[in-house]
Amino acid sequence: MEIDKDKVRTQDEEAEPAPIDEVEARVEAEMKQIEGRAKKRVAQGLQDKDLEREARELETEGKEDLDEAREK
Repeated sequence: MEIDKDKVRTQDEEAEPAPIDEVEARVEAEMKQIEGRAKKRVAQGLQDKDLEREARELETEGKEDLDEAREK
């Protein structure tokens, strides 16, 4: 069986994202969540309310990014 090169369409032609790009977005989102959880633990230990708020925001942002990346 031979592949007809005239019928082959590339990812660019289909406007389809490369799998590596999809993985990269998910990894970055998961790293935000992990960083947020770590900051929250440090903030609780230091009893720093501002850092704890920043950590919750970072964790939430990471979760939203991850949900968005999975939808694509």
